[in-house]
Amino acid sequence: MTALPPSPHHALSHTFPCGRTRRSFIADCGLGFTGLAMGAMLARDGVVRANDLAAKEVIDGRPQRQPKAKSVIWLFMGGGVSHVESFDPKPALNKYAGMTIEESPAADAVLKSPFYRKNVRDFAGGPRKLMSKLYPMQIGYRPRGESGVEVTDWWPHVGSMIDDIAVVRSCWCTDNDHAAQYEFHTGHHIFDGYHPSVGSWAHYGLGSLNDDLPSFVAIGDPPGVCCGGKGAQNGAYLGPEHNAVPLKFDANLPLPYASPGPEVFQEEQAAEFELLRELNGLSAAKYPEDTAVRARMKSYELAFRMQTSIPEVFKIANETAATAELYGLNNPVSKSFGETCLLARRLVERGVRFVQLYHGGGGGGSWDAHANLKDNHGKLSPMVDQPIGGLLRDLKQRGLLDETIVVWATEFGRTPGEEGSKGRDHHPYGFSCWLAGGGLKGGLAHGATDEIGFHAAEHRHYVTDIHATVLTQLGLNPHSLEVPGHKRLEIEFGKPIHQIIA
Repeated sequence: MTALPPSPHHALSHTFPCGRTRRSFIADCGLGFTGLAMGAMLARDGVVRANDLAAKEVIDGRPQRQPKAKSVIWLFMGGGVSHVESFDPKPALNKYAGMTIEESPAADAVLKSPFYRKNVRDFAGGPRKLMSKLYPMQIGYRPRGESGVEVTDWWPHVGSMIDDIAVVRSCWCTDNDHAAQYEFHTGHHIFDGYHPSVGSWAHYGLGSLNDDLPSFVAIGDPPGVCCGGKGAQNGAYLGPEHNAVPLKFDANLPLPYASPGPEVFQEEQAAEFELLRELNGLSAAKYPEDTAVRARMKSYELAFRMQTSIPEVFKIANETAATAELYGLNNPVSKSFGETCLLARRLVERGVRFVQLYHGGGGGGSWDAHANLKDNHGKLSPMVDQPIGGLLRDLKQRGLLDETIVVWATEFGRTPGEEGSKGRDHHPYGFSCWLAGGGLKGGLAHGATDEIGFHAAEHRHYVTDIHATVLTQLGLNPHSLEVPGHKRLEIEFGKPIHQIIA
């Protein structure tokens, strides 16, 4: 674990002699006497929460990292959205269309770049990508907002909020297949084994703002099993208690796996839960190092409370007509994802820490446009553009954008060259994502790909730099997020993108 600087101001009024905070002590009280015993033994063995670590990072009585945000809404488009037809338009593709990279004036910048020599030649399919003919942009674009950041015409509603958005045009990863979805969420190649997702690290480090709701939820279809599956939202070695709680948008049955059924009285179920609590407590005392027991105890208690809290959150019919219109709920094309985005807002305003939304999930992902990219993106973009633009506008007008980070991401971009019939192939060498709110700057495009969008050429950012930026704004030090027995590499921590932090 990375050593933390000692502080003379680490007062006992905030911690107990074993090095645990009052917060973690009280949290363990929620598990009863067994929870106190387990918490004490875990603290004795050096297994402490990131909150306990953060409490030690104090200078002159103040935390070194003041949180700028409370919550995260993580929007993930499965399949690989074309960066050159979304948030990194490349008019040179129209100019050089029909040429190969070697034939085009862009050849020197691409083929002689240090990034190409070091990385692209080793990626699967690298040479094949270079042989394809450059394919023109399939949609127009224009400067948006007062900042003039260029966004394509497939994203007009998001583009209308560009002055609140920081586009990162220089992301890269190493996986050339859809397991990059797992890499984007964990920072690891899928062959490295299972590792915690960024949402799980936030949950581990910060816990919940609402005892009646989960701190980390996931809505929509996660990546397919071939692409990491639920590993994109799981805690891995942090323990199952840091997994996302999956929710389904169904106002009539939002929590099907936790419903007791109409024939069970609440008092009857409460008594059942109390018996389970006592039995699990005996197991926890007998097997104090079994994290699954602790997670099971917490999950039963939370599930009981969620039976009341979750249905109330799902009552989006109580929202105004103007709000419904803002999210595109009156449009059958955008209605489904609009409901999901509205639900995300209702969750974060009630204290849910990390809300992970998928669009196009399952298998490799719907955005995987190997053929007919114009038809694919032209169909999918209207499903999500108005809901996402409405989410940003709604958060801002409610004063929630200041304390909520919104991240829009996809596992990689698409090639500058054509593949198949009017499509583009996978492209991990350079692509775009964007962030908004939570103390981040808006109206800027940070980093750049080369003239044709082939590789990240300026201010390159591996995907964990996005993680580090989000965690930093939440008040966490990524380097403190490490547990005994699981040494992390420097690239796993990532580096905050200071250029987009206000």
